[in-house]
Amino acid sequence: MTDDGWTPGRITRSDSGFEGHLERELAHPAAAVWAMLTEPASLAQWLAPGSIEQREGGAVRIDFADSGTVIDSRVTAFAPQRLLEYSWSSPGQPQRPLRWEVQPQGEGSRLSLRVRLPEGEDPAKACAGFEGHLEMLAAALEGVPIKFPFDLFVQARKVYGEQVG
Repeated sequence: MTDDGWTPGRITRSDSGFEGHLERELAHPAAAVWAMLTEPASLAQWLAPGSIEQREGGAVRIDFADSGTVIDSRVTAFAPQRLLEYSWSSPGQPQRPLRWEVQPQGEGSRLSLRVRLPEGEDPAKACAGFEGHLEMLAAALEGVPIKFPFDLFVQARKVYGEQVG
């Protein structure tokens, strides 16, 4: 845990690149967290405008208009209210699977994210970016959406960079 109470995830090497594992304990029921991951109005509050068809093979489109990045992929694993996986990429790009898992935990829930990246990409930057977006998700659950927390991104990128070496 860092001085400000943030607990970093971990990055490990895989056969084809890197895997980041990030988690959040949230004081909100799993259904509310699931809605944040899958409903267009909620996605726009913490990630970017987009839509996800909630079924295996369903279309995923997330548009980061400010950066010109558009995620255009398919749902590769799906279990309602519990598991969502899709690639964080567009056609013609390397696959960067994201695996979201939501588990009830008491009156709240645990949100787990696994980010897989191919060799040659910067796992510290990717995981730090998701740390920022997870912070935005937590704030949106509280009803107070925030802008991307750049200070957290910088801190997380440094911590993850040390993990990768």
